[in-house]
Amino acid sequence: MLSPQELNARLQKVRLFLCDVDGVLTDGTVLMNGDDEVKQFHVFDGLGTRLLREHGGIKVGWISARPSPATTRRAQELKVDFLYQDRAPKVTAIEAILQQAGCSWEEVCYMGDDIVDLGALRRAGVAVCVPDSLPEALALAHYVTRKPGGRGAVREVIELLLKAQGKWEALLREYSA
Repeated sequence: MLSPQELNARLQKVRLFLCDVDGVLTDGTVLMNGDDEVKQFHVFDGLGTRLLREHGGIKVGWISARPSPATTRRAQELKVDFLYQDRAPKVTAIEAILQQAGCSWEEVCYMGDDIVDLGALRRAGVAVCVPDSLPEALALAHYVTRKPGGRGAVREVIELLLKAQGKWEALLREYSA
């Protein structure tokens, strides 16, 4: 874990926000009914994603080892810049995204919770976990959210990013008018 000052300094450098889906954007529950699949996404995380992209100037990507039509649909609704759903290593996908976005690992904030996220958490400039993450993931985290996955944890980190980069107050003024 970093001190608040160290975390803030790293957050100021972030140009790309990437996160896992199941367990981070959702609570990890997947409901199956025949061929249909249902996932629950929190509205705070959705609005936060839009604010980050539209007002923060930070690109957003979702990296999942589990392909899902529900994830694809939600990513399209929110106009997520990068969506990768494959069982291949996440680091490989992120390396390709970094090339496309013109960013370095130091400029990445990555949120993960499980064994498939360890490589990304180890490399990211800001590594974030939700509280019920795998112990090995928590050991790599620079920050652990107060809120659980699927219950506003992503929004919590987005607000930290916007505040660290001096963009939060302008958003408050805009939406308070």
